[in-house]
Amino acid sequence: MKTRVITAVVALIIFVPLLVIGGMPLLILTLAMAVVAMSEILRMKHRFFVSAEALLSFVGVIVITLPKSTWQDMPFNINGSVIFYIIVFLLLLHTVLSRNHFNFDDAGTLALTIVYVGTGFHYFFQADSKGIATVMFGMLIVWITDSGAYMVGRAIGKNKLAPKISPNKTWEGSIGGSMVAIIVIPALFTIFHWLPDYNFIELLALTAILSIAGQLGDLIESGFKRHYGVKDSGNILPGHGGILDRFDSMLIVMPMMAVLGILN
Repeated sequence: MKTRVITAVVALIIFVPLLVIGGMPLLILTLAMAVVAMSEILRMKHRFFVSAEALLSFVGVIVITLPKSTWQDMPFNINGSVIFYIIVFLLLLHTVLSRNHFNFDDAGTLALTIVYVGTGFHYFFQADSKGIATVMFGMLIVWITDSGAYMVGRAIGKNKLAPKISPNKTWEGSIGGSMVAIIVIPALFTIFHWLPDYNFIELLALTAILSIAGQLGDLIESGFKRHYGVKDSGNILPGHGGILDRFDSMLIVMPMMAVLGILN
């Protein structure tokens, strides 16, 4: 517990100021987290970080994470989508050249993970670019839902939510976590006028959707770990696991915020 608390305090001391500063310092941190998250998938698949597939994966997740403004002045209409297609093509070509040491399933897993991780961190940076209130809206929903689910689940949880994927989660905890977020977030943001473009009812509806999305993101990452037989995605955060362990919900919530028009 002591290690977990110390890690959380140090992480917040670094993370929160960069959220406020934004711009290039936050982009560098975001790209670093995306690369580490990608390395955690490669680690689960027992792939060397200096292999061809790893290097392609790192380039791919950086390309997807970068903001759209990166490509504005590029020649020949080169953009993130074009480069991502080239990377997918090279991954598929690698299945031929590697003589079955790297197969189609491996290429598909890495391509899907590039999109999953890169898109999540891309919209995380875009949310912060919209203002600290916007990115905190998404992150507070994740944190409060997670904390509420833990407390309610510990108190009254009986019915397992997904026992084969995450045996400690319960329906009572899941519903309770979302209810706590639905009560706290709209009230907080309405009182302090942190997102003045939305009224209380709209904030309530958005919070409900994003809270559920965040919990699904948590289950998705739990499914990865269950499939690969690991307890944590990594160990870069002592007491907390890896980047995917800490940002699993956010990787779904931030793109969902874009789908809902919050990041327009």
